[in-house]
Amino acid sequence: MSGYLDGRGDPTPELLEAVRERLGVGSGAVTPARVLEAVAALTPVRGAAQLRSVGAWVSERLIGLGPLQALAEAPGVSDVLVLADGAVWVEDAAGLHLAPLRMDDDEERRRLATRLMALGGRRIDDARPFADVVLGPWRVHAVLPPVSREGTVLSIRVLGRRESTLAELFPGRDDPWRGWLRHAVDARMNLLISGGTGAGKTTLLSALLAASPQHERIVVVEDAGELAPAHPHVVALQTRASNAEGRGEVGLAELIRQALRMRPDRLVVGECRGEEIRELLMALNTGHHGAAGTVHANAAEDVPARLIALGALAGWDERSTALLVSAALDAVVHLGRDADGRRRPVSMVRLVSAGGRLESEAIVDTDPGGAPRPGPAFAWFAAHRRGAAA
Repeated sequence: MSGYLDGRGDPTPELLEAVRERLGVGSGAVTPARVLEAVAALTPVRGAAQLRSVGAWVSERLIGLGPLQALAEAPGVSDVLVLADGAVWVEDAAGLHLAPLRMDDDEERRRLATRLMALGGRRIDDARPFADVVLGPWRVHAVLPPVSREGTVLSIRVLGRRESTLAELFPGRDDPWRGWLRHAVDARMNLLISGGTGAGKTTLLSALLAASPQHERIVVVEDAGELAPAHPHVVALQTRASNAEGRGEVGLAELIRQALRMRPDRLVVGECRGEEIRELLMALNTGHHGAAGTVHANAAEDVPARLIALGALAGWDERSTALLVSAALDAVVHLGRDADGRRRPVSMVRLVSAGGRLESEAIVDTDPGGAPRPGPAFAWFAAHRRGAAA
């Protein structure tokens, strides 16, 4: 056996370093196929099965999640969480539970965090001890000491493994939400999707964008590139953190301004959570229709207070924010758990300015049995339509 495989034919750390050195020379992105070629060139293997096995081991440690890869790829897993003491927790259909794997070596956790951020063009070090990045089907967030007091912490969210459509999210032909949301897209309404963490806001937003006419141009602005709608004309812009000298940062507000110069038919902001609300609302008050975004909120009725708080970050008073929001946004779709415990839309509201205050009117609410039903603003919603695309 080669020195890169042990007596049982398993790969050794020396093989990992040899592949890294080999792929570091020359051009081209590091891909599983290139890793497989390097493994085949560096060490003799016994057949295709062993080559695939050794190649997968190296790929996981070069361009994957390392020892966490198998957990993240397990069916039904939505989150893999590594604590500062090395314990690893997994959330799946059975809920959050402790995994048999441990990562007790903090240096190993730190190396993994640094490598994953570098793969996505992000930086994490003592000067900037936290970062997040989207790598294929995973969103990775990491925090280093001293911000994380006892050691490196990793949080991995498993994103949707495939593109979703409204028909897939609402398969029942008699599901009213499918028709209501389709109407919102066709009427080019400006929408906010609200809900808690993990409620499915990004999944629903992707499905709404996929339902947009194929000739339309969608420009997406995000902190982390999670949105990937099944649509042929999507331009994706992503924020950038500052470098070691504190330079080069590109925030959401600047990206929204740049997106407006790119002839969007639909402008999409992945999440509204700061003063960038100023640029978004100003844009939507100058003739941009069919826009969308997400916002964290406990209920649709809480969104007005959330937007007023964001407006304050932009330097606006409550009256100014209320007037701009009511003119710019048409509806808020809130995601939560229905009577069966499934995550799906549970309400939709219209945002209106009343006496200088931002208030909500129910477009869709629920009856005592938990079924969706038209609310007081439903007639307005059914008749409302924004301007046609350019």
